[in-house]
Amino acid sequence: MIKNLFKNPLAVFALTFVLFAVPLFFFNISIFDGEIIVMQGAKEIGLPIKLSLSYFIGIGINPEDLKDIQGFHLVTKGYFLAACLLIGFPSLMAYRSYISNRLSKNE
Repeated sequence: MIKNLFKNPLAVFALTFVLFAVPLFFFNISIFDGEIIVMQGAKEIGLPIKLSLSYFIGIGINPEDLKDIQGFHLVTKGYFLAACLLIGFPSLMAYRSYISNRLSKNE
């Protein structure tokens, strides 16, 4: 049964996606390049910082830490890393499963 699961590329993609997404969204792993927007007088200033994806769903961040912060977001490099981890790697694993299935059918 488990072996049949790994023969389906969509199942492999979904499983790998979940295995990567759960820790990234539910634990405070600050590896993504981002920017916080801070008000300094009447001017908004963007400061570079490492962010965790858990901040975007409200886990792992203290409300007291946000008192002077207007907002935060990922920058291009952070979006790229998130896409690589959440879409790219699961896609490669699914493609590997697909190729493995085709090779075993040809034998």
